Amino acid sequence: MTQSCDLAIRMQRAAFNRALADMDLSAIGPLLSSGAILVTGSDSGVITGRKAQLMAWKREFASPGRIVYVRMPTSITVSPVEPIAMEQGEWKGVAADSQEPAASGIYSAKWRKLRGEWLIEAEIFVTLA
Repeated sequence: MTQSCDLAIRMQRAAFNRALADMDLSAIGPLLSSGAILVTGSDSGVITGRKAQLMAWKREFASPGRIVYVRMPTSITVSPVEPIAMEQGEWKGVAADSQEPAASGIYSAKWRKLRGEWLIEAEIFVTLA
């Protein structure tokens, strides 16, 4: 069970990364719980809710200096008692136009299985470079 959950979460993360690279808001929405929370890496800004996150990504995608973010999980811990899991890993952002590194760091993401799907419930990022 834990191994299949790990794989399912990794597949959802890969889908999220693809959606960010492709600027595909319609693919990001279904990966977020309705109340998903994101805490940004540098200024600890809090973006609460799927709708607010989609609006933030829409602004990011329209930016002339757009950064493409990738999350790379290093571990996923699945709860044996609740339908939740914690993903931890590294993230990086590269300039879309030049592929130059823009920022990087570490992150944690809480996932919850709802109606048979693993959804992002919360993410917190720390900028290290």
